[in-house]
Amino acid sequence: MVPTSKRLRPPVVAVTGAASGIGRAFLTKVASSADFRRVVAIDDQRGDVPDVTWRVLDVRDPLLANRISDIDVLVHLAGDYTLGSDPGERRAYNLRAAQTVLTACAAARVRRVVLVTSAMVYGAAPDNEVPLPEDSAVAAELDTGIVGDYLEIEALVRRSLRSHPGLEVTVLRPAVLAGPGVDSVVTRHFEAPRLLTVKGCNPRWQFCHIDDLVSALELAALGTVSGVVAVGSEGWLEQEQVEEISGLRRFELPAGLTFGTAQRLHRLGVTPAPATDLHYVVYPWVVDCAALRAAGWKPQWTNEAAFTQLLELREGKHAVVGRRLSGKEATLTAAGATVAVLGTAAIVRVARKKRRS
Repeated sequence: MVPTSKRLRPPVVAVTGAASGIGRAFLTKVASSADFRRVVAIDDQRGDVPDVTWRVLDVRDPLLANRISDIDVLVHLAGDYTLGSDPGERRAYNLRAAQTVLTACAAARVRRVVLVTSAMVYGAAPDNEVPLPEDSAVAAELDTGIVGDYLEIEALVRRSLRSHPGLEVTVLRPAVLAGPGVDSVVTRHFEAPRLLTVKGCNPRWQFCHIDDLVSALELAALGTVSGVVAVGSEGWLEQEQVEEISGLRRFELPAGLTFGTAQRLHRLGVTPAPATDLHYVVYPWVVDCAALRAAGWKPQWTNEAAFTQLLELREGKHAVVGRRLSGKEATLTAAGATVAVLGTAAIVRVARKKRRS
């Protein structure tokens, strides 16, 4: 029988992507936590969080296994999810990083790996159940957008579990992320003068503040929750509530016109994300955080509070269908409702002229 003292010995946790973003936020939270015996920070540059062991290396380095032989749990938060990144290069980085981490952890006998994807993998659809159970089918479309990266990473996880049955992998799927530093197609939706909606459909809005994702990551690292875990604020906001809080009015268009125009703008290089990403701002994809709730976890942020902070952080920014605008472009865009929702004829003409030249 294993002595109680050994059984309850706090684990050593490693964090990839530890120098910035969510990685740094999680590192800051666990650096002084008595629940972990030691905290190791992994990044290609040394960060500024003290009282942790820094190991500077590229997470895609095949020698990663040699640097984590003393680790019990690895929380993988290194990734490129920047809207302006080249889609091919972004996906290659994200998949190589996840694959290297999973393989290295299996080789180094790391007990548990925790990754973050998104509740977007469930897909957004007009007939989605509200809320979606955590065990709902993954129904998102595999395209060139960031959602496609999440789908591919989760496929890697499934293959890894078959190849390395001794490795425990927990995947956290947050709702719409909100908080300092978050920049996504969904947050940029609220940088437009009008809110795009599709006729006959009302989205429901659920947010996940970074603080709540960090606390959920801590529970996952400790093994309190495992498997597929949805993360988000309790309940959701109706479209009318979102409009009331934001002071933004909606602009309705038929679905065919909305997605057709958005896809043409993407092909022209006007917008950074494929048209399928628009599904996530016009259709519901609210999730039921059953596993965390059963573990006694409660979000610190309500949907209203997280959304209010999102609005505060967007001040001075302007975007159309995920495309960040500035200067004269932003002024033109604010001039009319059609402009505000799907870009302007002027923007499209400029893009066509550039392509011809």
